[in-house]
Amino acid sequence: MLTASRTAPSSSDLTELTIAEAAALLERRAISPVDLVQAAMERIERLDPHLHAFVTVTGKEARAAAYLAETRIASGDYRGGVDGIPFALKDNIETAGVLTSSHSKLRLDNVPAEDAAVAASMKRAGGILLGKTATFEFTAGGPSWDLPWPPAINPWSEHHLPGGSSSGNGAAIAARMVAGAIGTDTGGSVRWPAAVCGIVGLKPTYGRVSRRGVHPNTFSLDHCGPMARSVEDCAILLDAIAGHDPRDPGSCDEPVPDYRAALTGSIARLRIGLVRHWYSADAQAEVVAAVDAAARQLEGLGAIVEEVELPPLQDYVDCKAVISLGELFAIYGNELRARPQDFGKSMRQRVIAGGLVRAEDYVQALGWRTELTSKVFATFRRFDLLATAGWMSGAEANDPNSDDFVRKRLLVTMPFSLAGNPALSLPCGFSSEGLPLSLQLGGRPFDEATVLRVGEAYQRVTDWHRRVPPLGWATSEGARS
Repeated sequence: MLTASRTAPSSSDLTELTIAEAAALLERRAISPVDLVQAAMERIERLDPHLHAFVTVTGKEARAAAYLAETRIASGDYRGGVDGIPFALKDNIETAGVLTSSHSKLRLDNVPAEDAAVAASMKRAGGILLGKTATFEFTAGGPSWDLPWPPAINPWSEHHLPGGSSSGNGAAIAARMVAGAIGTDTGGSVRWPAAVCGIVGLKPTYGRVSRRGVHPNTFSLDHCGPMARSVEDCAILLDAIAGHDPRDPGSCDEPVPDYRAALTGSIARLRIGLVRHWYSADAQAEVVAAVDAAARQLEGLGAIVEEVELPPLQDYVDCKAVISLGELFAIYGNELRARPQDFGKSMRQRVIAGGLVRAEDYVQALGWRTELTSKVFATFRRFDLLATAGWMSGAEANDPNSDDFVRKRLLVTMPFSLAGNPALSLPCGFSSEGLPLSLQLGGRPFDEATVLRVGEAYQRVTDWHRRVPPLGWATSEGARS
């Protein structure tokens, strides 16, 4: 049995560790999984009553798993990567014996018998599940204040939200309640929370990570992806969950590289296409300045950055909306007819809107998707990857009376959602309000390694991802009553 916990760092020190840092200490038995789980649980107990990041906390199960992992590692069976690392799962990802609600009244009693593929992959790799995190209802209806659980709060400000729909993941990681988590992304649901919470989120290529056991939003656009505080940690998580799953009809049987090994720090002579027109006219001025500065830093690291023109962002947003609404209605229309009162207002409105999409509209949108996607892919003849804003602003206000966020601005995540290519969101600055701002990098299909390499090289020379939210308001002494 490990004895490191007797001389382990303090709980606050342990929760500041990235996955990579914690793994190095676990490998040489300087700390134990028990230390990490206990530190995380103490932080969750202190902060989550104010942040609402978790729907379910699996503290008892996590402690038991930590003791087993401690014994196994002490015997010499250390698996590397995420072994012994506490993690969280978005609550639309099924977990055996643990409530999987999709943040909806319709799934209040849903306790699956089997783990989703990504949950099983994380457990096989030695990860320790701490709990299930808040989301928009069925990852589409939100932010909502009329669901069984309140929306999560952004750790950077009690007056702002953490984006969605992987809301709880964004809040929990930024608040150091957990070092990493797995979310889902259909139109930006990993990248948006990452962007406004000051963390990193990766949407891998469509089919790179199995979605078996994940409650669907849009079959043809749904992805699973890692979220963490650093690009390196996202690479470690992707190493654990990537791979072909013959039980997922959308899964692709493509070779899976060692993503962490690809983080060489060198991006010299890589060609980056800056899609500046997607954000320059519509994003907040501080976003424009931050992303432009990030592009100059990539040039300073030896990359060749040139502006490139693609179709207007609105085209990608409109095309995705038709496809997604049509598929959403196909999935949840029958439940809407049977139990309309049990949906939150936001989700109910989205499903109803999907009922107005005709088959002709849907088929035409699929053709338009092919056209728009081919134009994204054509740029990869000239460029190794594309860069643009991660989000058009800082975090949304925590306002139950605000307009639907979809109607308020263009969603810069949509082109890479439609195209299905890998896209990474990482912090590149802060607004005058102290809210995180973000850069987005998109790569060739199945070339997550290059996207991660460029993002990690950027993080070697910046410290945006190391900044910590001022959480005094979310402590028992400083929180609102």
